[in-house]
Amino acid sequence: MAKKESKKSFDLKVLRRVLRFAAPYKKKFYLSIAFTIILALFTPVRPYLIQLTVDDYITNQVVRLIINVTIIQILFLLLETGLRFYFSYITSWLGQAVVKDMRVATYKKVLNLNLRQFDKTPIGTLTTRTVDDIERVNDIFADGLIPIIADLLSIVCVLGYMFWADWQLTLICLIPFPILIVATYYFKESVNRSFHRVRSAVSYLNAFVQEHITGMYIVQAFAAENREFDKFKKINGEHRDANVKAIFAYSVFFPVVEIVLATSIGLIVWFGSKQQVNAGLIMSFILCLNLLFRPLRIIADKFNVLQMGLIAGERVFKVLDNPDFAANDGAYAPEAVQGKIDFQGVSFEYIEGSPVLKDVSFKVSPGQTLAIVGHTGSGKSTIISLLNRLYHIKEGEIRIDDVKIEEWELGALRSNIGVVLQDVFLFAGSVLDNITLRNAAIPRERVEEAAKLIGMHDFILRLPGGYDYNVMERGATLSLGQRQLLSFIRALLYDPAILILDEATSSIDTESEQLIEAAIQTLIAGRTSIIIAHRLSTIQRADTILVLDKGIVKERGTHAELLQKGGFYTKLYEMQFQKSAISAR
Repeated sequence: MAKKESKKSFDLKVLRRVLRFAAPYKKKFYLSIAFTIILALFTPVRPYLIQLTVDDYITNQVVRLIINVTIIQILFLLLETGLRFYFSYITSWLGQAVVKDMRVATYKKVLNLNLRQFDKTPIGTLTTRTVDDIERVNDIFADGLIPIIADLLSIVCVLGYMFWADWQLTLICLIPFPILIVATYYFKESVNRSFHRVRSAVSYLNAFVQEHITGMYIVQAFAAENREFDKFKKINGEHRDANVKAIFAYSVFFPVVEIVLATSIGLIVWFGSKQQVNAGLIMSFILCLNLLFRPLRIIADKFNVLQMGLIAGERVFKVLDNPDFAANDGAYAPEAVQGKIDFQGVSFEYIEGSPVLKDVSFKVSPGQTLAIVGHTGSGKSTIISLLNRLYHIKEGEIRIDDVKIEEWELGALRSNIGVVLQDVFLFAGSVLDNITLRNAAIPRERVEEAAKLIGMHDFILRLPGGYDYNVMERGATLSLGQRQLLSFIRALLYDPAILILDEATSSIDTESEQLIEAAIQTLIAGRTSIIIAHRLSTIQRADTILVLDKGIVKERGTHAELLQKGGFYTKLYEMQFQKSAISAR
């Protein structure tokens, strides 16, 4: 069920922040305001010319002046049409320019958000913020703020002309207006509530669809299609109901406007005939009423569009104002990195009050290999995430080459840490694009050299198109083992000072393991390495083995030393690795 949002009044703070994005385009903004004033002043000109034509020229049969004023009206109409066209173009252009800048700023912020935010926020929701909500900000300029100002100014100018022409007739035709004001207020409130529900339903619908398309394998594997489809129909029904309520409000409001307009025209004709008002003035007032009611029909709707644009803008600003991001405030970016790693009393928790790491300390000298073992959930992968500054540590500090990781320039830090994960993510695109991460500066020859070292070159050449073969979204056309081998090539290619293998060989069969075993040893030689242990052979060769249990370092030492202790590591060895050791004999 979509979450209910609290109803908010017009937020000037959000509007001011949105207008700051228009600052680079202030010339066009001021030009649109100038057009607003000019067009408002033009509005009562045509009614006046009609009054003049009927009362002075047609009544007196001055044919030449009738022709002249008709030509003037045609030219004036063409000029007004041209100005309105350019006004619409300027406001729409301004809105799209602001949308472009806001979307760039928002996506840049999303790219640098701490991973904690992606743990808490559905991806579909962030997609809605970056794409759909920002598009609604365009309405502030194209259909909201500036058009509302234009409509209000035109209403003021038309009323000013009407009072100048005949104040009594003006007061008579405005008698039904209180009905229109009340109807407009209730229409605005009703549509506003409906729009709130619509925006909330859209966000929830996007999150649901994105999550289930991504996890379609699980849905189908567990025969949950009908159950999930019923959930979708319920969410989609909520979206439909919210829109229907808005449609109902429109269906009631517009007939009310037409009734009030007809009543006002009737009062003009009745009072004009009673007071023997000139025919030209009556025709002029009837045209003025249409010029009044035209903006009044939609001004409440435009105000709702403006308010929904501000609500969407507020959501976007929540992303932009999110303080939980990997701040790139460090400046340390050395040309050469030794690879010394030092964890000092590091504690961390994903959820407040549920620690994952507790006072973890260890050191890895340059060129050494550290293996980390432990039960699932002991905090092994968390250590890797903290080293990359994907999350903020709660207590303690982490240093690389005796420099706190917060003092490193973020790009320099991560470019010197190569990661090969168990669950390899591939983007839709070619094999070459996924290995280089679309870095055009890396030549194909270097990629092929790395692939040969891993033993994947011949396999890639056998694919249709070779290195240009499209692996599809998430690497759907490759096996898990093949995707992992591609990630090995990627790690080799970027030649990092620190290498991390996070269960990197867990899904590779024995034959594939033999192909890359020599490459792994070549890769970690002379390079600081942290290995989340799975394969026994890799653990045995590590300089130090760190044993974790529930976020606490239980033991540390070499493979032989830990086995001699007969402690926690020995139990893990017997439970998890004995079978592999027996089969390897």
